[in-house]
Amino acid sequence: MATAVAAAQQKATPLHLLVLDDEPHIRLLCSSVAAQSGLNVTAVATAQEALTVINTSCIDILVTDLKLRESDGMNFIRQIHDTHPEVVMIVVTGYGSIDSAIMATRLGVMHYIAKPFRTTELRSRLEQVAQSIEIRNENGLSSQRLRTNPGFGQLIGLSPKMQSVYTMTEKVSQHEYPVLILGESGTGKELLARSVHFSGPRRDRPFAPVDCASLVPTLIESELFGYVKGAFTGAIQSKKGLLEAAQGGTLFLDEIGDMPVQLQAKLLRALQEHEVRPVGSTERRRIDVRIISATNCDLESAIRGGTFRQDLYFRLNVVQMTLPALRDRKIDIPLLVESFLQKFGRLHGPPCTISERALRQLMDYDWPGNVRELENVIERAVVLGSGLVVETADLPATLHSLTRPRMPRESETLHLAELERRAIFRALCETKGNKLDAARQLGIGKTTLYRKLKTYDAQSAAGPMTKQITTDWLGKN
Repeated sequence: MATAVAAAQQKATPLHLLVLDDEPHIRLLCSSVAAQSGLNVTAVATAQEALTVINTSCIDILVTDLKLRESDGMNFIRQIHDTHPEVVMIVVTGYGSIDSAIMATRLGVMHYIAKPFRTTELRSRLEQVAQSIEIRNENGLSSQRLRTNPGFGQLIGLSPKMQSVYTMTEKVSQHEYPVLILGESGTGKELLARSVHFSGPRRDRPFAPVDCASLVPTLIESELFGYVKGAFTGAIQSKKGLLEAAQGGTLFLDEIGDMPVQLQAKLLRALQEHEVRPVGSTERRRIDVRIISATNCDLESAIRGGTFRQDLYFRLNVVQMTLPALRDRKIDIPLLVESFLQKFGRLHGPPCTISERALRQLMDYDWPGNVRELENVIERAVVLGSGLVVETADLPATLHSLTRPRMPRESETLHLAELERRAIFRALCETKGNKLDAARQLGIGKTTLYRKLKTYDAQSAAGPMTKQITTDWLGKN
């Protein structure tokens, strides 16, 4: 299944990563993880060696420690930030602190990882950095090129609904006003927010995501606005909030609908006055931060229910963008599947392909978890699969039992056998895969149901039905 995505990946020059750490085993570990992610890697032990490499080679990503034997790591980061602002930096250190993390963020460090760390964490951060660099490189695309590409930044899809999202992203990214992103869970709202940030004039400044739903209500205020020493029990030193730490960049407020009402008024004032007052402080500090928020709930209903402030809604909803559910753009599933196969093939082994029958199974499913669920299914198939081709046996049991066929159009005439097949699959959906209950609902014996299911499975394996349904979903019939 060759598409423009695979062709672009084959032609693209791998990003060059430089590892700076005076511990040999850390250099080896970082180099190994980066190489597995498809990056070209150079590893050095001193800041002087690193400067020589950066000045003589094209370095895209720098992974560095803060504690170096012959120099100060923070001064080295500051020097790279001033002389090579295009280099994306990741700090990996065992001697970090809140202050050093904030200072590193202000100097353009994208990620801050504490030792000891898991290889999966480093791999994830490297992927995010590589994707952000791709988004940055995509910034010069014209509208015509957007219409012919399989996606924009980290978002993938050629459906008309996604094309509208790309066009809006290109326009919105060049301005500073707040953006409210709507969409079901798993549609990629944070990816869209990152695309807006890294395609705009603030792309070289911090992008700070905050999941309002995962934080304890009492902690959200200190996370956003910071606090001063002694503000409450346990505040042994002052801490800058994310609104201040993301100075010059973008603050992404995910699941903004879950923010406590009492805190919404303080956030509104901060956005209106462009200043924050840390918890326990009487001083106000100026901020310059773009706000992008997202939610999967109906904020207008929340306003009527008294759980969300109308004035904050108007402040956040200057521009509204909506990501479609995956079930509303199933034509994009083949592109998404190929992208995930390539991604997890690089991480877990040689790239895989997918059979027509398995692809049909994926396209028949309604995907309540949207793109995130599809990605998890493909990763599972790659990791647990028995070969280089993903088959239906590699897919979760829920897809086998709950997959349902396309309903006929009003003008479409079906054979009785096809109507019978669809009635059986609908009964299985309604009984959540329970064959005995489905047989009772249909008024047939369990043995008869098993025999018919076996017949349908054999028919699908023969090929024509798979091709027909795949063609139907792609809109070619």
